[in-house]
This record gives sequence, C-alpha cells and structure tokens, in this order.
Amino acid sequence: MTAASVAGSGVHPDRSVSGRPAGAVQVVGLDGLPDIEFGDTESELTRRGILRTDVMACGPTLAGHETVSPVFAEDRLVLLWLGEPARTPEGVTAGTPVEQVRAHYPAAVRLRAPQGTYRFDGLLARRGDRAYLFLHDGRTVRKIITGYADWAQRLFTEGHDPC
Repeated sequence: MTAASVAGSGVHPDRSVSGRPAGAVQVVGLDGLPDIEFGDTESELTRRGILRTDVMACGPTLAGHETVSPVFAEDRLVLLWLGEPARTPEGVTAGTPVEQVRAHYPAAVRLRAPQGTYRFDGLLARRGDRAYLFLHDGRTVRKIITGYADWAQRLFTEGHDPC
C-alpha cells in the first residue's frame, strides 16, 4: 500500500495546458473522470497520452488534470487524490464543512485516525465497490480520495504518504 501511496499521491505542480480556463473545476465521480476510469492500466493511459512520467512530481501525473493525482496498484488505477478545486458531483471539495459532507452522504462511515498520529479522521462514503474517502480535521474536509472502496479503506487503515 505504501508503494501505491507514494506512486501517485500528493500535490503536483501545474505542468500542462489542459484547454480548460484557469480555475475550471474538475468533477470526479465514483467511476473516475470522463477520460479516465478506475481499473485502467498504466500502459493504456500512457498509450492514450494521459499518463505522464516526464514531469518532476511524486509519481506519474495525469495530462489535463492538474488537481487530480493517480494511485496505481498492480498496474491498475485504484484511487484518485483530489486537490482543490476538484470536487465530487455533489459539490464537495477541500474546505467543505464536515456537516455538509454528512448531509450529502448520510450513510458515510466515521473513521478515527489512530491516537498519537498526525493523520486526519475520515468519512468513508461507499456505493458498491467504490467510495469517497473524505479526510477532515473535525470541521472541514482537507483531502478527498476516490476509487475502489477496499483500497480507500486500506489507505486509511495503513496510513498514507503525501509524497
């Protein structure tokens, strides 16, 4: 899991021109992005020119998706880390109050960070085999991770490395 976390998490510098106006918001659903789906392979995304490894960052980056970072496991896309201003279809983004998240996802399961760590608590909003993991400080969302529910749960349980 640590390798998966290191391979694609964290904030990446702005590295390409996406064709979207500056400040455009990317909506990331439980299937992924319009041109990127969970389960896609690294080689397929590279062949299509979406996955970039030629940029100085924590790991591979997604061309045209400057605020979204991929996490791969066993050559498959399993999670996406969302940076501001990327959001869920319900409008949740970094900075959204936790109460608002609970209103949009009333069945979300509360996850407590281990005591004595500097990790955030979480809310896991699961639908089938997919989920949103909202990491928060008790008041506001700090980070959103979406993808396969088991991988999101595993990332939360085992911890994560932003880079």
